[in-house]
Amino acid sequence: MNERVVILAHEKFPGRSKTANGVLRYGDRDVAAVLDRDHAGERVADHLPDVQDAPIVASFGDVDGDVDALVIGVAPIGGGFDESWRPDVRAALEAGCDVVSGLHYFLRDDEEFATLAAEHGAELRDVRRPHEGLTVAEGRADEVDADVVCTVGTDCSVGKMTATMELAEAAADAGVDACVVPTGQTGIMIEGWGNPVDRVVADFAAGAVEEMVLEKGDDHDLLVVEGQGSVVHPAYSPVTLGILHGAMPDRLVLCHEAGRDAIHGYEDTAIPPIPEYVDLYESLAAPVHDADVVAGALNTSGIDDDAAARDAVDDFAATLDAPATDLLRFGPGGLVEAVR
Repeated sequence: MNERVVILAHEKFPGRSKTANGVLRYGDRDVAAVLDRDHAGERVADHLPDVQDAPIVASFGDVDGDVDALVIGVAPIGGGFDESWRPDVRAALEAGCDVVSGLHYFLRDDEEFATLAAEHGAELRDVRRPHEGLTVAEGRADEVDADVVCTVGTDCSVGKMTATMELAEAAADAGVDACVVPTGQTGIMIEGWGNPVDRVVADFAAGAVEEMVLEKGDDHDLLVVEGQGSVVHPAYSPVTLGILHGAMPDRLVLCHEAGRDAIHGYEDTAIPPIPEYVDLYESLAAPVHDADVVAGALNTSGIDDDAAARDAVDDFAATLDAPATDLLRFGPGGLVEAVR
């Protein structure tokens, strides 16, 4: 998709703009600018030096040149629409730009936006809107020819999507025909397909994942299924379990953020010890399809010193009794071999 886009990330960039960061790092769009009132006048490279660079501006009206689309680059808890974004969305539509959103709030259901889109020939793309025809899982995902690996997490926003993308890329570099199975809004925006599992009717969540595995599983050697949430998350655990059972993975990669000791947004809920996660994920998977935690992906972005980050990775690997790495900081290490 060779679009020239603007990414909206007001007051969240870069620490809480997971969707924006993912599109900048892995997307094939040309990013004209990032909208962030807090950092206007700066550049993406000032904050994320290893992704596509772009200027940071205060509003859509400050963007230079023609633009094809505005991408909502933040996904707050609950997926609501912040009314402070309305002027930028309105300006984009009036300029004839499409607007791409991964919110639970569907822009196509907003009367003002729908009217503006129709008047100016723009499209509202709600990537979190599931397609028609989803149904319950049939327990058939294990029939595919591909090896299936799923990233699972200790919490939301610990790096499962990043680990998914990096692992698939590392496998491809090693000569493995790998395919990402996107289950969330950011992965869908990057890959251009997928099912938004956290928006699917609960009974159909596993079926939505199974559908994707069956669609791609005989055409590739390795499927890397993007995990969501955590099996202990007070709000998102049903999504996690739906993916785990629908994908029927052969192996699991446990993702964690170094230093995180409580569930984000639910700080009264402590992060259990890592071995408890291993036992939980393996025991929950087992009745449907045996899957072992064979590797770990540790997010060390909160550790400045490389030596300290390396020590944290080594400790994580020792706790898992499996290979581990920070895929962005230190590369894939032995993870490709572990999941194959």
